Amino acid sequence: MFDLSGRVALVTGAGSQRGIGQAIARALAAQGAAVAVADIEAAGAERIATEIESSGGIARSYVLDVTDERAVQTVVDRIIRDLGALDILVNNAGITQPISVKDMTLADWNRVMTVNATGTFLCSRSAIVHMQSRRFGRIINISSVSGKRGGGVYGGAHYSAAKAAILGFAKALAREVAPSGVTVNSVAPGLILTDIRGGVESEAEQCEISRDIPLQRIGLPEEVAATVCFLASTEAGYITGEEVDINGGSHID
Repeated sequence: MFDLSGRVALVTGAGSQRGIGQAIARALAAQGAAVAVADIEAAGAERIATEIESSGGIARSYVLDVTDERAVQTVVDRIIRDLGALDILVNNAGITQPISVKDMTLADWNRVMTVNATGTFLCSRSAIVHMQSRRFGRIINISSVSGKRGGGVYGGAHYSAAKAAILGFAKALAREVAPSGVTVNSVAPGLILTDIRGGVESEAEQCEISRDIPLQRIGLPEEVAATVCFLASTEAGYITGEEVDINGGSHID
């Protein structure tokens, strides 16, 4: 099940060695998709793409700043030219910042909102034209539990606002593009073992920060990636406008 052979996927923000994006890129490739590994850091994107190809998968690397409107369109066009199509878009690129509202500057707000929310919009807008023309597409957005519970995990109010905006955007876009066979869904991870908080915590620190998680542990990037693979599959073709929580029970609604 969930065979993605013949599909082409773009994963943004996939260049971090211990991030959710790289796990998603690897998982999609393992299911048979050709993967465009995009990141603002060229070396990271190249490394992940090379590792996927060394494992027998198909991957290409692309330098992409998701906040740059022209760059987004250029990279999408290149992927279609290089790999023949764009069937799956995973809007994973994102940043966070632990800061209180009273200490937050307008520049802080704009930076976090632009990378997370505007980047999702720009990449989705460029992808749907091609997807609608082929009457098939899967857009999967990486939101966050912070966007649903109003923080309380890591990052400031601007991060929660951006991740909540992604959920609303996805629902509205899902209604727009559904008649063309394109689905739009989101996943909302809780605490995941990545470098986004400044590095992977020690085992003792992980135990401390996971005390209030019912499953009593931090999640793995591969667990998020597995859900993305399902949402990208043919089998998930009747699911759209949905959000899937991956948080160990830290937020249940």
